Amino acid sequence: VRLVESGGGLVQPGGSLRLSCAASGFSFKYTLMKWSRQAPGKEREWVATISSAGDTILYGDSVKGRFIISRSNNNNTVYLQMNSLKPEDTAVYYCGAMEHWGKGTLVTVSS
Repeated sequence: VRLVESGGGLVQPGGSLRLSCAASGFSFKYTLMKWSRQAPGKEREWVATISSAGDTILYGDSVKGRFIISRSNNNNTVYLQMNSLKPEDTAVYYCGAMEHWGKGTLVTVSS
């Protein structure tokens, strides 16, 4: 299983970023995918989950209404569109499948 996140960076409060996670080594189109994050000095927090067909989506309370998870089963990629970003969204964001997680991509929200 290989999960490679990309798209992180520095963004101003109120801005947007789109994270991507390229997956390989397993049957992506049959696998539930998820995003989590870990802010400095804090425990890892679940962000969002999307079912294999994309028809069931769940969000953590802290991102509901601002973040959108989606997937492309043709491209074996899962996305996280992050809007209205706040400084408290600063964290390393991880993509997950089954018990596996990627190495993460850093998102910093700061003016």
